[in-house]
Amino acid sequence: MIAQHVPILAVMVPMFGALLATLVRRGDVAWAIGLATTLATAALAVLLLQRVLIEGVVSYAIGGWAPPVGIEYRVDLANALVVLIVSAISALIMPYARTSVNAEIASDQHAWFYTMYLLCMSGLNGIALTGDAFNAFVFLEISSLSTYVMIALGQSRRSLLSAYQYLIMGTIGATFYVIGAGLLFTVTGSLNFVDVAERIATSPYDRAVLTSIAFITVGIGLKVALFPLHVWLPNAYAKAPSVATALLAATATKVAVYLLVRLYFSVYGIEMVFVRQPVVEVLLVLSVAAMFFASFVAVFEINTKRLLAYSSVAQVGYMTLGISLASVTGLTGTLVHLANHAMMKGAAFLALGAVAYRIGSVNIDRMQGIGRVMPITMGCFVVAGLSLIGVPGTVGFVSKYYLVLGAFEKGWWWLAFLIVASSLIAVFYVGRVVEAAWFAKPDVEMAQVKDPPLSMLVPMIVLTAACVFFGLDASLTAGIAGQAAAALFGGVQ
Repeated sequence: MIAQHVPILAVMVPMFGALLATLVRRGDVAWAIGLATTLATAALAVLLLQRVLIEGVVSYAIGGWAPPVGIEYRVDLANALVVLIVSAISALIMPYARTSVNAEIASDQHAWFYTMYLLCMSGLNGIALTGDAFNAFVFLEISSLSTYVMIALGQSRRSLLSAYQYLIMGTIGATFYVIGAGLLFTVTGSLNFVDVAERIATSPYDRAVLTSIAFITVGIGLKVALFPLHVWLPNAYAKAPSVATALLAATATKVAVYLLVRLYFSVYGIEMVFVRQPVVEVLLVLSVAAMFFASFVAVFEINTKRLLAYSSVAQVGYMTLGISLASVTGLTGTLVHLANHAMMKGAAFLALGAVAYRIGSVNIDRMQGIGRVMPITMGCFVVAGLSLIGVPGTVGFVSKYYLVLGAFEKGWWWLAFLIVASSLIAVFYVGRVVEAAWFAKPDVEMAQVKDPPLSMLVPMIVLTAACVFFGLDASLTAGIAGQAAAALFGGVQ
């Protein structure tokens, strides 16, 4: 019986957990609720992926109202993969969270933090699972509002400013998205993705439909932090508590990229987006700009959280670049990078959270020689950094292999060169941290520092090991991504 309701449970379990965490008001109990909730949701995500692999597309009608009248959760390989990413990362971070949150957030706010954490998880899963344009907007706001609160709970007063900046940009993005969805509704009279796609096919040149593509691209582009709409992201990542930064960097932008992919390929269709509109050209230019501009800025950053934040902007550029290739191979690169980037950036930010826990700072000048006293932590950071560069044997290489292959398939050898060249810039910003951590001599105070407790080390090590394992054997991640990409190019199912 439970198996029939897994799609809705993946959203409602963390939402109910958030309610319980709010009611108990005790940080340790709220953490226990969060741990149980995230583990249960991760198990549900595995069951959902297994079901999709066996049965194919799963449709779940909410409240007994058949689609398109009622809200539908429609699950295929693409969003099943995204739900697994969100749920697995959330569950891995939760054991780490107890020690980190105790150190960075006031005790009377712990329960609120875990409430927002679970609400964010519920909203992200809802965005991935829903087959309804307005329902996606609702979950987009649930995840965003909870994110604003998590950022504001940071130690610095600047956390409030960063949360406010994100709120303004997020509100603008949500407004653009809902205008685009409204334009679709005026033309089709429906918000169900499948139904809208079928009705659009009868009037593909309607100006309102074409305009909605622009509004939705800008709206989701703000949520994705697509260059040059990324200005909110560096401060948000740098000023948020370490746990919030790790969660957001590993999950939030990935879900937004998925939503863009879903609307482009399943709702509007390949011809309307990539043939009738200049989406390929626009995304291609912005993606390449992100890959180079953000990477160059990262080279000169002193704060390693901001350094990795700009790295995330560049990595989003790789994801949107795969979309702009408008091919199965390119889209495979995008989808596999959703999973791979979650692993590498999750591991990197958890390592920095451990550094902040031990020395109270993540500035490069304060990390001189820290690799000698925190070898496991900084070893994990090095592996995550190698993944960002795209070194063979890591997950980053797998993603960039598919993007380079997609570029060669289109005869764009120059683009393949740019992908490799932009990846080499990562050598410099990762190298700066590695040089300071491993080749500089630690001072007297640093001699007293050591690796964090096991509860923080284990999640970090698991994600780091995943960066290597799925880099050596990409049959699962790339296999699912390839099947999902092929299905999306086949149209609505």
